[in-house]
Amino acid sequence: MIEYENLARLNEPFFAHLETEASTAIRSGWYILGSRVAGFEQEFADYLGAENCIGVASGLDALILSLRAFDFEYGSEVIVPANTYIATILAILHLNLTPILVEPDPGTYNIDPNQIAKCITPKTRAIMVVHLYGKACNMTGIMQIAGKHQLKVIEDCAQAHGAEHSGKKVGTFGDCNAFSFYPTKNLGALGDAGAIVTNNSALAEKIRKLRNYGSAVKYHNEMVGYNSRLDELQAAFLSVKLPHLDKIVSHKQELALLYEKHLDIRFKKPIPANALDNVFHIYPIRHPARDRLRAYLLERGIKTEVHYPISPLEQPALAQLRQAGKLKQRPEDFPITQEIHQTILSLPISPIHTQANIIQVIDVLNSFL
Repeated sequence: MIEYENLARLNEPFFAHLETEASTAIRSGWYILGSRVAGFEQEFADYLGAENCIGVASGLDALILSLRAFDFEYGSEVIVPANTYIATILAILHLNLTPILVEPDPGTYNIDPNQIAKCITPKTRAIMVVHLYGKACNMTGIMQIAGKHQLKVIEDCAQAHGAEHSGKKVGTFGDCNAFSFYPTKNLGALGDAGAIVTNNSALAEKIRKLRNYGSAVKYHNEMVGYNSRLDELQAAFLSVKLPHLDKIVSHKQELALLYEKHLDIRFKKPIPANALDNVFHIYPIRHPARDRLRAYLLERGIKTEVHYPISPLEQPALAQLRQAGKLKQRPEDFPITQEIHQTILSLPISPIHTQANIIQVIDVLNSFL
């Protein structure tokens, strides 16, 4: 059986170091906002080439607090890709803002800059871009649009640790940028964890307060805040794994190259990577008989995933908002998004997989045709 993912095997090379760090952190008696969090924040900021990193409890919290830091007025519009994971849209809704969904580029699966300008209104305040599946967005074009219309940019980098656009790491273009360290990510914790990265020191100070009940000094609450703090254990684990991130990305890019070279062209494959513009958190293909193909692979010992089987606008949570008149956009307004969700399939591409594993997957896929 070729598994899609196996987190125990993925973390096995780090077990000894992780156990040592866990024991040290436990024995220290300091579990929240201590030296390990501060250490990882500095290490991750240095890795990205950013000025500030603020550890938070999850990727969703990173998105929420990034938006919250701007204090947009009720009902302000935030442009977001229609085919993203729903967390990106949930962050907008949690702050009583209005998501304006935009079709993706069908080649990259990322938000199409050509579609963004068409959706800007007097209520638009921000563009929330998503580097989906590990592929960097066209940040040059997006930042030009944002600058022209004086919009804030928030990067959702949950799937793109280490990805670059024009030689610059994602998470350093926008005003405020969110990362998830969910265990399956290229840089994954051993539980929920997230971070916000910004080059704006005033924003960073505000977010540090927001994550900690609105407080910079204990028992002095300057604003209505949250409890969203990266804990010492997860920070320690992330510090163990961060030095290995580039090696993990390189391995996944090598596996992706095998798919690119040998997988039949009748499968819709990702656009070939250019340097680090794709770090392949996920290797997605598309085929009109996706469900039958997935069953065929499973029968032959190959597990896959679907990211994601239901588009955000089709989710009951958003359907309820539409029925209440709080959301006007409909699934049928987004044919590219609908086709992607109906045909996409994620293939094995993990640090646990060997080149021989991927060749086996390719052979079975090609035999399906």
